[in-house]
Amino acid sequence: MTAVNPLHELLAEKGVLLADGATGTNLFAMGLEAGEAPELWNDSQPEKIERLHQDFVDAGADIILTNSFGGTRHRLKLHKAEDRVFELNRRAAELARMVADRAPRKVLVAGSVGPTGELLVPLGTMTYGDAVAAFVEQIEGLKAGGSDVAWIETMSSPDEIRAAAEAAAKVGLPFTYTGSFDTAGKTMMGLDPKDIHGVAQDIGEGPAAVGANCGVGASDILSSLLDMTAADPQAITIVKGNCGIPEYRGAEIYYSGTPPLMAEYARLARDAGAKIIGGCCGTSCEHLAAMRRALDDYTPRPRPTIEEIVERIGPLRNKTASESGGESTRERRRRRT
Repeated sequence: MTAVNPLHELLAEKGVLLADGATGTNLFAMGLEAGEAPELWNDSQPEKIERLHQDFVDAGADIILTNSFGGTRHRLKLHKAEDRVFELNRRAAELARMVADRAPRKVLVAGSVGPTGELLVPLGTMTYGDAVAAFVEQIEGLKAGGSDVAWIETMSSPDEIRAAAEAAAKVGLPFTYTGSFDTAGKTMMGLDPKDIHGVAQDIGEGPAAVGANCGVGASDILSSLLDMTAADPQAITIVKGNCGIPEYRGAEIYYSGTPPLMAEYARLARDAGAKIIGGCCGTSCEHLAAMRRALDDYTPRPRPTIEEIVERIGPLRNKTASESGGESTRERRRRRT
């Protein structure tokens, strides 16, 4: 008998779920230095990780992501911590689990699994089997610490998504996955939003949800969302967009999104069919609280067009195919909607 998936269980109860905001940019505000591994803070600064989770829960998050995005041995070896994969991932999940368990409502812990940073053969040297093994090692730690689901995110390569999904299935955790559609409307490795649903459909029980995160801006990710929900209107679709547009101001990255803009992004995401809505880079607890209010006060509206999205929250920023002689991303997307 198939076990009840906790993500599906909470969705059945609430209809739409709010995922949390940014981990990295908020930790930088707490003192994380550029080049420092956030995962090491699970051990050295656990009170700050706990505080961030708590702030997101207080802002209304139904799902909090563990501080483990770079938790594979390939990423941790850059900080001479490749022998601490299980420990750091388990600790990441334990900190989130502790906050979730004391919340006054049901809050899910999603074990964040980011890309390894390596290219798979033939483009690189990492074999598919090596990728699966690396993700198994990470996800075993996340499961041991109490994660409800493996949250595979910011992916570019379909093969790497499959490797992480296979690892989750081997470990016995339900999984979700999201791509980052930041290259002319596709991922860097050429995956189109409309094709996201089938990438790992045949692995284990299949994905609990799929979607998009990060990318270049809120309008662009909503454009990707329209493609994904048009391709499979019945799928549970995730959108976790950046807080407006990232802009350099000197050496600092600044995100242009205000709480009202992110509230409108959340409403548009709901209108476009997303069932799990959150924020990525630059999204603070203040932004998330505005998104919570927007979803709680939601009045259904028609499915938006690209033009309406641009009018409400700003222009598309993805480099378009027309700049290299092809059809523009915006033109392509207008045809599809």
